[in-house]
Amino acid sequence: EVQLQASGGGLVQAGGSLRLSCVASGFNFDEFSIGWYRQAPGKEREGVSCSGGHVGAEHYADSVKDRFAIVRDSAKNTVYLEMNNLRPEDTAIYVCNAPCSATLRILGFSGQGTQVTVSS
Repeated sequence: EVQLQASGGGLVQAGGSLRLSCVASGFNFDEFSIGWYRQAPGKEREGVSCSGGHVGAEHYADSVKDRFAIVRDSAKNTVYLEMNNLRPEDTAIYVCNAPCSATLRILGFSGQGTQVTVSS
């Protein structure tokens, strides 16, 4: 059974940092791309980042480029999303999904989300 377990969300002030974790199981971690998307109230889902598998290097949405970093740890079957210089507009539920694409399309399986709230 494919599972993607996200955690690490919380409340942070603007300019702060958070690290989200996504633990993957039920498939070969090294063979698949894994990424993150977010869903904010009243807004469309937005692909945030994707890496690994067939997409190779890291890909980011323009809205988070140079602030967020996606990191894979094969030993722990875990993908991290390191978020720095957070802004109120980053407030959303963050969900990890596999596989993902270089154009940040949301494909395949999604886990449950973790809430990130950035106060101004």
